[in-house]
Amino acid sequence: MSPTPRSEPRPAISVAVVIDRERAPNRWQDWGFTIAEVVAAEDAFGAEPRVLRDDGKVRRTLHPGFTLELHADQADGYYLNLSSGAPVWFVVWRIDDADPSLAWPETVSLSYTEAGRWLDAQERVDNVPLQADLVPWLQAYTDEHYRPEEKKARRRPQSFVAPAERK
Repeated sequence: MSPTPRSEPRPAISVAVVIDRERAPNRWQDWGFTIAEVVAAEDAFGAEPRVLRDDGKVRRTLHPGFTLELHADQADGYYLNLSSGAPVWFVVWRIDDADPSLAWPETVSLSYTEAGRWLDAQERVDNVPLQADLVPWLQAYTDEHYRPEEKKARRRPQSFVAPAERK
């Protein structure tokens, strides 16, 4: 049995993640990291991480090379993200065990449920606002693929039903 080719490619966008590293943000940490933003990728970004700014206290680094594809089976997660009132990018990122001054993003998503699974797996997940011009793109895909679960009639617990009426 051969795989069935997709008739249309999945909607996708290429992005880059910007991470800020702060030296000694407080007396308990040597380094602090913040996901600053997720931006649409440009050819000028290249393929390797690039320091955008380093003033000795804060270093801002651009990490290009991420492709976000929308998946129909994640439509419920996109719906939850959109219905929050403030849609966001979810970014999984890591700190180097050998050199805690280094951090990098692993992946990006727009699915609330996917981000929840990552958090359940003890991953570092931060979010940053989704650009307003991308909201209609995500909304159109979600409208096409999201199907709310049908509500099931609630059954009364058997302990509340008269013994003669129990099944």
